[in-house]
Amino acid sequence: MFVQVIQGQVSDAARARAQFDQWIAEVAPGSVGWLGSTSGVTEDGRFIALARFESAAAAQQNSDRPEQTAWWEVTASVFTGEPTFQDSRYVDVDLPGDPDQAGFVQIMQGRSSDPDRVRELMASDSTDWQQYRPEILGTIIAGHDDGAWTMAIYFTSEEAAREGERKEPPPKLQEFMQELNALAVGEPVYFDLKDPWLDTPR
Repeated sequence: MFVQVIQGQVSDAARARAQFDQWIAEVAPGSVGWLGSTSGVTEDGRFIALARFESAAAAQQNSDRPEQTAWWEVTASVFTGEPTFQDSRYVDVDLPGDPDQAGFVQIMQGRSSDPDRVRELMASDSTDWQQYRPEILGTIIAGHDDGAWTMAIYFTSEEAAREGERKEPPPKLQEFMQELNALAVGEPVYFDLKDPWLDTPR
């Protein structure tokens, strides 16, 4: 899987939503290798989207379509500044539930000093997340260049997510999180999508 992260500031969330709804209705049916998208705007006007494709080649083919180019020429005007694009070089998906049913999505971005070690830790995590945090329907982690990463967590609701945050982690998970935090560079940035736009091919 290949993930492209698009983000930027918008002044009109409704207009941004209308443009992306137009993409789903008019451009997506002919898209190449598109697997789905998670998008939304935070309360302070920060737009972010994770577009999932079968491969980088499929994403490029989609970008080269004239329909895509025409749509983006209009959509770019929704942003108050220049939007940024980040491609993933590593994608990990965990779906204990159906993320399309999420009522709240939290996206985090940060940087790690040792991405390979982070992947080893994530692969060895033995936490029973369905037992500990049943409100989590799935996660997607996209690794970028220079140790940067983007992570989307899909929750049943914001209320359930906040309640889950207050739970005491089991001892092994605490040790796991301590090592992960030790590999972090700076503080992560959070995007709370209280009205997530969840789209998959029809």
